Amino acid sequence: MNLVAGIDALGLALPEGAADKLSAYLALLAKWNKVYNLTAIRDPNEMVTQHLLDSLAVLPVLSKSVPGGRRFSLADVGSGAGLPGLVLAIARPDWAVTSVETVEKKAAFQRQAAIELGLTNVRIHCGRVEDFKENFESVISRAFASLADFVTLAGHLADRLWAMKGAYPADELAALPAGWRVIANHPLNVPGLNAERCLLQLERE
Repeated sequence: MNLVAGIDALGLALPEGAADKLSAYLALLAKWNKVYNLTAIRDPNEMVTQHLLDSLAVLPVLSKSVPGGRRFSLADVGSGAGLPGLVLAIARPDWAVTSVETVEKKAAFQRQAAIELGLTNVRIHCGRVEDFKENFESVISRAFASLADFVTLAGHLADRLWAMKGAYPADELAALPAGWRVIANHPLNVPGLNAERCLLQLERE
């Protein structure tokens, strides 16, 4: 799937130069991946679909939840190579994005990418999410952990959590700890991807 075509298919109006920055991010990821093994996906076309478009697919849902007129603070926990955090930061330069990653080589890649791409709205924190003490309006995760672990490890950071998942995780929802509830399940349609995706909205009771 072509990146520009995928962005159009998602109905997104990104800032000028955002598509070029996304392409530059992907080129950096492919370059670093040869040495540091940041992602198992190596085909550039698959990276566009499974990394960039998969991350961008949550944007319409998140944008609707954001109060207007002020900077929105979002933490991406277990962010790996910066997915979806860096992608969302490129797409929404008016958001303040903090990426939390425990593996130093992945955090180092994110720091370098943020510098080379000129992302002034991003902070990279290398460390365990459960030891990170800060408050955000929302926290998002992609392939980070089970919902129970996500809530347990990151629930102190915000009252609203967003979990990017594949198929609807009924078993995980049944094991959700007390004090949290699912507000909504947002099915996602990722252009070029023949697989189920959903975004779960969790809030503190």
